[in-house]
Amino acid sequence: MSFTRIGRRGVIAGAGLMLAAPAFAQAAKPRVVIETGQGRMMLELEAQKAPVTVANFLRYVDSGRYDGASIYRASRAPGAPTIGIIEGGLQNDPAKLFPPIAHESTAMTGLAHGDGTISMARDAPGTATADFFICCGPAPYLDAQPGAPGDNAGYAAFGAVVEGMDVARAILALPTPGKATNPAMEGQMLDPPVPITAMKRTG
Repeated sequence: MSFTRIGRRGVIAGAGLMLAAPAFAQAAKPRVVIETGQGRMMLELEAQKAPVTVANFLRYVDSGRYDGASIYRASRAPGAPTIGIIEGGLQNDPAKLFPPIAHESTAMTGLAHGDGTISMARDAPGTATADFFICCGPAPYLDAQPGAPGDNAGYAAFGAVVEGMDVARAILALPTPGKATNPAMEGQMLDPPVPITAMKRTG
């Protein structure tokens, strides 16, 4: 199901140059726990398929920059309120951002936006920094569409929730009366946002 403009310009991160994240040795599928005010989610990351994106995400995790951040957006599909995305991260806090990373599209990685997929928010390709989103339900329109006009690069999927999707769905259902700085996100901002109390690797 496609739902009105979570995709393309609706999922937004910071802007900047297309840079690669630093490479370092890591498990083929490292796991990260997200502790939130609504409960715990466990992620499994695709380090071999999306190495730049995973390395960038783990850089934020390992430096503790996500601790004290929030999940601030819940975008639900019209007529299907259990389908949508939740978005979290640093909301472009310049004091906490590392440089933007190169875009690893689903056409490159072979990954897809299914139920539980975690992916990077962005504006133009190559602008992703710290903000991420989790799919509640399949969202194939967020995959790369090489034959489509315009920005057809999709978003950089890089792992999935393997435990705690009930937490993601509970966050998706929370009230969204918050003020949106981007008109495309009107009616999607959590108030209050859900705190991220900690993020850490488990393997």
